[in-house]
Amino acid sequence: MKILVTGTAGFIGYHLAKRLLERGDTVVGIDCINDYYDVRLKYARLEDTGIATSEIEYAKPVSSTTHPNYTFIKLDLLDKEQLELCFQTHKFDAVCNLAAQAGVRYSLTNPEVYIDSNIKGFLNILECCRHFKIGHLAYASSSSVYGLNKKMPFTEHDIADHPVSLYAASKKANEMMAHTYSHLFNVPTTGLRFFTVYGPWGRPDMALFIFTKAMLEGKPIEVFNNGNMKRDFTYIDDIVSGIVRVIDTPAEPNTNWDAQQPDPATSKAPFRIFNIGRGAPVSLLDFVSEIEKQTHITAKKIFLPMQEGDVAETCADVSHLDGVLNYKPKTTVHTGVSRFISWYKSFYKIGKQYSEPAISDVENPVLS
Repeated sequence: MKILVTGTAGFIGYHLAKRLLERGDTVVGIDCINDYYDVRLKYARLEDTGIATSEIEYAKPVSSTTHPNYTFIKLDLLDKEQLELCFQTHKFDAVCNLAAQAGVRYSLTNPEVYIDSNIKGFLNILECCRHFKIGHLAYASSSSVYGLNKKMPFTEHDIADHPVSLYAASKKANEMMAHTYSHLFNVPTTGLRFFTVYGPWGRPDMALFIFTKAMLEGKPIEVFNNGNMKRDFTYIDDIVSGIVRVIDTPAEPNTNWDAQQPDPATSKAPFRIFNIGRGAPVSLLDFVSEIEKQTHITAKKIFLPMQEGDVAETCADVSHLDGVLNYKPKTTVHTGVSRFISWYKSFYKIGKQYSEPAISDVENPVLS
């Protein structure tokens, strides 16, 4: 297939593009490469897929030197004219939209960015999918949409209408916008509610990255809600395997959908929502303990109260995705943390010549 992947300078987008390229798909990747976190890491991801940093200019297609089936274009989703030109030129079979403004706490102080990127940018993707007859749109939602829900594990078949951050609200809005386009214009759409994705090449604003960096530098880590937190940490390889299965299987109408008892996860339109997590939450202190074992460093912990926009626990019910697409995450937290720390030490040359990873606009780890 010819697939557009947005956000390929980002964590999940980089890994997804590599997996699709390895199996022989033609991939066009786009990313605006904003400075929410260290752009050097974003360019390094692109370099790892054969995209030369020196060749990157806005709206200019750059061919990979290592993957003849990969083209990268620096592009902002808000640039509707260039986005339409991209769709018109390449005639995609499917689109996976992973480009978004991430971060729960950042949305408390920079709300406008989320409306621009996550709402207006996503609208432009939907419009292009509509007008260029895209066979399937898969897109990133988030476990954050569950908000005030306390029923565990979280299931897509329950209503999730009480977000506690603008980031979560923007992701819920994406799902509703997608349903509208599936209903009105027959665009097959699948929303993926990601649960705390981690692994090599991960985001510097996520807990594992921040904890590892601080511990290796001998600095204390901030532990929120006094450590009384649980997260459904999900390793990147399992996430990507699930995304690929989704891309390959376009959403179809649920012929048994009942308007009297509507299922939020499906519709009479070609629309669906999946949780994509591990289904096995880990306490934050146990997660820190695993990092301590892998680094042989005892963390200096500063215990703090719950932050605005956070929730105490997440846990994914992945039976819907498993039942439809045989999704079975396999990677343990022990293995995943080990692989991340090995990557981190190699990438930042720990023990050789340490290179300080600059982190822009990041104050606290994002767990959601």
